[in-house]
Amino acid sequence: MDELELLKKDWQKDDANYPKLTFDEIYKMLLKKSSSIVKWIFIISILEFIFWALISYMLKDADYNKKFQEYQADNIMFSIMVFGYLIIIYFLVRFFMNYRTISVTDNAKILMENILKTRRTVKQYVAVNLGFIIISAFVVLSIQFNRDQQMVSIIDNAAANGELLKFYSITIIVTLVVLGVTVGVLLLFYYLIYGILLKRLNNNYKELKKLEV
Repeated sequence: MDELELLKKDWQKDDANYPKLTFDEIYKMLLKKSSSIVKWIFIISILEFIFWALISYMLKDADYNKKFQEYQADNIMFSIMVFGYLIIIYFLVRFFMNYRTISVTDNAKILMENILKTRRTVKQYVAVNLGFIIISAFVVLSIQFNRDQQMVSIIDNAAANGELLKFYSITIIVTLVVLGVTVGVLLLFYYLIYGILLKRLNNNYKELKKLEV
């Protein structure tokens, strides 16, 4: 049982030996807790942005990236990377605006609306990130199919042997399995980090509804 629950029970006791908490005092506690949670969502998203930026920097000279230069597709990869950063920056701004909005809220109903807005923003952030990863993976795969000479040779041999459908089927299945594992790991990460924070934010929302009754 958290501090707020204990204080609420004490607030409801007729024989309490200390001052009872008023509606405004409980509201201010919920506001402070909600503001802190949204601030942490913003901070974690910044750390995530820094993490991916460092990964990109460390892998810029990797053999995998050099291959795309050979394919003359490095401009496509650069565009994908920039678009990915723009997505994160866009949501960073939204998280910050949510934090600013909640921090200065002085009405329980508006605070409830802002909590719901923050929850939607986080869910959109997760969905867009995962969608971007899936789309990027298929773009990279199509580049390799069309510009990697070794891959082109394998496809030609498969076509000559009448095994083109088998080759594509195996490739798609392997790609989907790898993507499934990747998405699963990211979903676990998002659940452990953002999911826990959203659960606490949702608890605050429920407490506000009780106060509104």
